[in-house]
Amino acid sequence: MVDVAIVDYGMGNLRSVEQALRHVAPEAEIVVTDQASVIAGAGRVVFPGQGAMPDCMRELDARGLRDAVVDAAQTKPFLGICIGLQMLFECSAEGDVPGLGVLKGDVVRFNSGMQDHLGNKLKVPHMGWNQVHHLSDHPLWRDIAQDARFYYVHSYYIQPEDVSVIQAYSDYPAPFACAVARQNLFAVQFHPEKSQAAGLQLLQNFVRWNP
Repeated sequence: MVDVAIVDYGMGNLRSVEQALRHVAPEAEIVVTDQASVIAGAGRVVFPGQGAMPDCMRELDARGLRDAVVDAAQTKPFLGICIGLQMLFECSAEGDVPGLGVLKGDVVRFNSGMQDHLGNKLKVPHMGWNQVHHLSDHPLWRDIAQDARFYYVHSYYIQPEDVSVIQAYSDYPAPFACAVARQNLFAVQFHPEKSQAAGLQLLQNFVRWNP
């Protein structure tokens, strides 16, 4: 059995995710796959991605991976990354496209007129390093300092209907949810594979997580 399946639906650089996982789990069998059967048979699943939500949803469906991803998100250790977080929700303002509906809530765009506390205009997309403030002692935060910095590239963010799923937030400039969890599922807006030591620790925690 494959230990970790990384879902390949044609969007984003999956090799950096694969390399980071191999670094923290050298003994694990890790595969990048566009096969639903491999995803279904894997011990754990990572659902990453970059790009526009309408394109991502279209490509996921074109490859016949929707059901396998939804099932994995409900039944086994599952990590969503960046748009792999956003796609779990019901609807995105990006193209007004439905998501997978695993979690209730919407995906909305940052306001283009935002300013920081000094009155400087904030750019959209939100790009670069930002602190992550944990709201729980979830196992995936193990050995990660409160307010550790992670790397972001995004113009949209999630608004969960059930605030109890929110595991962390970042400020830009107001707080926005940047991590959610429910049972076997954990998903983040930032890119752990690009976040140096803190990101590698989160990936290692995921590989060891037994929800």
